[in-house]
Amino acid sequence: MFNTKNLSPNKLSLLTALFLSIPVSIAFYVVTKNIYAGIVALVVDLIGTYLLIRFVLESFIYRKIKLIYKFIYQTKASKREEMYYKYILPKKSIDEVRQDVELWAEERKEEIELLRNNETYRKEFLQNLSHEFKTPIFTIQGYVDTLLDGALENPAVNRKFLENASKNVERMVNLVSDLDEITRLESGEQPLYKENFLIQDLIKDVFETLSIKASARNMKYSIKKGCEQPVYVFADKEKISRVLINLVENATKYGRTDGSIIASVYKTDEHHVLIEISDDGIGIAEEHLLRVFERFYRTDRGRSRNVGGTGLGLSICKHIIEAHGQTIHARSTVDVGTSIGFTLDSKKD
Repeated sequence: MFNTKNLSPNKLSLLTALFLSIPVSIAFYVVTKNIYAGIVALVVDLIGTYLLIRFVLESFIYRKIKLIYKFIYQTKASKREEMYYKYILPKKSIDEVRQDVELWAEERKEEIELLRNNETYRKEFLQNLSHEFKTPIFTIQGYVDTLLDGALENPAVNRKFLENASKNVERMVNLVSDLDEITRLESGEQPLYKENFLIQDLIKDVFETLSIKASARNMKYSIKKGCEQPVYVFADKEKISRVLINLVENATKYGRTDGSIIASVYKTDEHHVLIEISDDGIGIAEEHLLRVFERFYRTDRGRSRNVGGTGLGLSICKHIIEAHGQTIHARSTVDVGTSIGFTLDSKKD
């Protein structure tokens, strides 16, 4: 079946000229009673009408379409683009041009939505950053003003005030250090020194490092039964240690007192290993799961500033894992517990 949707300007000009020329040539034949005169009239009328219609289409319609394309790409046309406008674009049908414009509009819509989301994220980030710095600064200012107003001469309070001010200074130093680490991870300034190592041994080292914190809440650390078989991974050992420390610390803060924290190790295929750290604590509501890896993001339930930390731990974990070309995810149920897992490459020969 003849398709009129994808007609180029040339085809459209020819088709229109043909429709106009045939009646004219028939009329000419009827008047002159000469078949040759009718044929000559058909040829002359067809050529003349075709050239006229093509000139009108290219001069007044596709000329405007060229301007639309230049506006879409927002650039002064290069020689290559001028060639495209001159030789390729005129061969496109109006329907194909419409599809190009619709595709461009859809891409711009996605870009605008991304920019809006980024703007919202930027505002939230600046608000959170301001709050994170403002709290220790005001606290330090309060202690210093109190000391200058006379408390410095009181041995009963001056040391305590200085110690509290020191803790808040340390909090600010940790905050700046974590932000600096995220910036370097994002920019790729921190190279990865990958090596083969036994992931269970690293998990045990992290458990040993944080054992005092676990003992304070009577929590138990362990590797899940069935996951004891040695599994080697290929990654930056020091940075993966940082990831595990952050995850186990989080699990210790938000896990249930007298509860347990369990590490699981699975070979998902020949090339990847999945590591998960699970607790049996307060959990995270579903609406927060997708945002827990954002900087400073804290859920409304229990994950407050009262438990300490800079609010950047999970964000650092995410950047480290993504720097390895891998993924990190969170699964959680309120009042049941949380599992945070990430993948790594298997041992390289």
